[in-house]
Amino acid sequence: MKFSILRQSGFLIALVFWVSFSEAQTVPTPKSHFGFDIGDEYMLANFSQAEAYFKKVDEASDRVKLVEIGKTEFGRSQPMMIITAPKNFSQLDRYKEISQKLGRAEISESEAKALVKEGKPVVWIDGGLHANEVVGAQQVIETLYQLASRNDEETLKILDEVIILLVHVNPDGMEIMSDWYMSNPDKTKRNQNIPVLYQKYVGHDNNRDFYMNNMSESSNISLQQYVEWLPQIVYNHHQAGPAGTVVAGPPYRDPFNHVFDPLIITSLDAVGAAMINRLHVEDKPGYTRLDGSVFSTWWNGGLRTTPYYHNMIGILTEIVGSPSPYSIPLVPDRLIPNNGNPFPVTPGPWPFRRSIDYSVSLNYAILNHAVRHGDELLYNFYKMGRNSIERGNTDTWTRFPKYAQAIQDEFDAAQKKKEADDEDAAYFGFRSGLPIQFYDSVYKDPSLRDPRGYILPADQADFPTAIKFLNALIKSGVVVHRATADFMVNGKSYPKGSYIVKTAQAFRPHVLDMFEPQDHPNDFLYPGGPPIRPYDAAGWTLAYQMGVQADRIMEGFEGPFERIAYGQLLAPEPASVPSASGYLLDARVNDSFLAVNDLLKAKVKVYRTSTASNGLPAGSFYIPGSGKKALETVSKSYGVKPVGVQGQPSGSKEVKPSRIGLFDMYGGSMPSGWVRWMMEQFHFDYKQVFAQEIDGGNLNSKYDVILFIGPGMPGGGGGYGGGSQPKKEDIPAEYHNMLGRLTVDKSIPQLKSYLENGGQIITVGAATSLANHLNLPVSNALVEIVEGKERSLTGDKYYIPGSVLEMHVDNSATANYGMGATANVLFNNNPVFKLSPDAALKGVKPLAWFGTEPPLKSGWAWGQQYLKNGVTAFEAQVGKGKLYAFSPEITFRAQSHGTFKMLFNGLYK
Repeated sequence: MKFSILRQSGFLIALVFWVSFSEAQTVPTPKSHFGFDIGDEYMLANFSQAEAYFKKVDEASDRVKLVEIGKTEFGRSQPMMIITAPKNFSQLDRYKEISQKLGRAEISESEAKALVKEGKPVVWIDGGLHANEVVGAQQVIETLYQLASRNDEETLKILDEVIILLVHVNPDGMEIMSDWYMSNPDKTKRNQNIPVLYQKYVGHDNNRDFYMNNMSESSNISLQQYVEWLPQIVYNHHQAGPAGTVVAGPPYRDPFNHVFDPLIITSLDAVGAAMINRLHVEDKPGYTRLDGSVFSTWWNGGLRTTPYYHNMIGILTEIVGSPSPYSIPLVPDRLIPNNGNPFPVTPGPWPFRRSIDYSVSLNYAILNHAVRHGDELLYNFYKMGRNSIERGNTDTWTRFPKYAQAIQDEFDAAQKKKEADDEDAAYFGFRSGLPIQFYDSVYKDPSLRDPRGYILPADQADFPTAIKFLNALIKSGVVVHRATADFMVNGKSYPKGSYIVKTAQAFRPHVLDMFEPQDHPNDFLYPGGPPIRPYDAAGWTLAYQMGVQADRIMEGFEGPFERIAYGQLLAPEPASVPSASGYLLDARVNDSFLAVNDLLKAKVKVYRTSTASNGLPAGSFYIPGSGKKALETVSKSYGVKPVGVQGQPSGSKEVKPSRIGLFDMYGGSMPSGWVRWMMEQFHFDYKQVFAQEIDGGNLNSKYDVILFIGPGMPGGGGGYGGGSQPKKEDIPAEYHNMLGRLTVDKSIPQLKSYLENGGQIITVGAATSLANHLNLPVSNALVEIVEGKERSLTGDKYYIPGSVLEMHVDNSATANYGMGATANVLFNNNPVFKLSPDAALKGVKPLAWFGTEPPLKSGWAWGQQYLKNGVTAFEAQVGKGKLYAFSPEITFRAQSHGTFKMLFNGLYK
């Protein structure tokens, strides 16, 4: 608008106020844009509509700045709305800088206190990660509107005092889910049973990727959280609340992880109190907490859990709600008020809009808490980071359960050596505790200290994979150093180009969690009772999963180290190709497979050796000198180092690309989806295969190898895809080929025929049940004899939730080329096999097995003794073909690089 000059100052002030107020009021309402109110029954906005609305609000409101934080896996823009008072935008970069400095804690106490006074708390609120949990994405729209348009005292105070990052965390999923739901013209028949995953590759597992950061969306989010903005609070919206409640939230049940700062737990209490109190004040019942839900703070890897390891307060709520009619079910136990459920909700119909209102109230509760405790949030953020740096610079012992048990065991052993009288028993008894020397025996034992840092030698066999590990850390804001010259630590020499990760840094909890084993406590419903399942995994140590060599350094150390800038990703050093008549690529290097696939596509001949040659193991790849030009390209791109040789090793055989089929199912399989992503990263061509095609037979004419990863095999379990499927006529034709399931009557005979005619099948996890259908001489090793009958072990005797175990490997077998003698593998109550005495005569050969020692490396394993000598992988000759069965999760969430070769070795002819 064009205004004339006004001379009356009072009138000018009033006009400025009116203009500001008017601008807030001109923010378009959701109904004016979408044609319905957010939370209306049977209505969902899709992402295209939401994105257009975000742009309208950005244009209309001076409280909102819309930014793109990256692209999704399908190439959509991933939006973040920065929301604050108009006056704060001129200082936005300064507020970000203050948050970074406090979070990294590399400043003095006095500097920190000054920055606390100057800064403003940063609060992250998101929605839509799990697209079938539709409340999350829809409440983002409503929250944006309310923060951009409301002029009440609380909202204006929030805008003045807080920087809000409102983020849509799965645009692709919202588009897929909402379009599917709204496509049925009969609103009473609308449903959320989409035929594909709601993230391009991994669906629900998009919330299992936040320390690995494989997916584009995860990387975008981590960059903002751990490199750019470093928010003090991260609020991640989910569904659904436990039956008989409305919403589950903090504080959460035990156990919490031992490596992060105790201020995290008490801060969760404080934020949780603000949330539940607000709902109660607003007469909104149904909030459950503590043991009222399954959620804990143990696991790392989720959008709200990884922040704990970065000194951030991660908030998860799981709320009920659906655009289709929904009712709170009657659960008698939930009607009784208790500490976990102090204000029970009355069962009955539950409108969708009510879930939106609850969500906005919870957002406001957190933002109001940030207003009232802003200085405290900022200072505590600094304090936790400073604590981490100090712990990394001094002798520190993390208080693991195993250490407490070691103290008790040592005391018990001492007691057995003496015949204590009653007076001694009173002294040594529980009431007065144990003598302090038993504490000192553990917590002054230098061998049990936390490391001061880790060195990743540049001369380790698979250095490109070590680079990928380091990039996962860098995406999470971890400080990494690189050696600019050769150096020595504790008498060991390390080459230039090695990398160093010290624990004296603010995100020390995350560093320890990626390098050190997790020690999950024994957690049972009652003594002698069933185990309480951890939320997700019990152990996951990434360095173990990826097979990375990292030397633990227990004393402070220095060297010719340069610091890598925050967020600056590493690339392998380009390798040169010497002049030679031929070349070898190391079978131990995962990226050798990537290079080989590029060479094969360039029509270069490639061979595999059958014996060790020129210092490289059997299974290494030979490339004739004629392929040098193409080899130079891949060596430069991937850092694989060719070894020049003077001739083709004897016994080497030419390899060619296989025609690969990857089994999937209607609705999508996440384990299969992770492998889809892996295949694309390593440039393996593949085709998805569904049950109808299996049942149709003639498989040998189309596929050289078929992969079955996890669920789908009859009787195999593994979850996913077990629900009802739609009728063919009720879904678009493009999805008809996905319908159907593998069956014993139709599918198994076709798979058996495929094998007998020379095909190859690789099974992982639950899919290994195919061996039973083929009547191979293998059986379940996890059994006991009760009253003369064989019975599967019960949970009170044997239970291993997601944990890292060590297995022995026959690395002379072609299926295990490039592997070491042992391998760490993710194991999640997977099958364990016993081969019959005549197995070898029938063409069945073990490929990997547990030894005689307890195999647990990280996590929780109850009843490890039952694993002794159990087989974890085998190959079986079936007619002219072969079945490979890998029980553990060798492709787990595309994290377990240390066992990728077990899959890749089987993907060539």
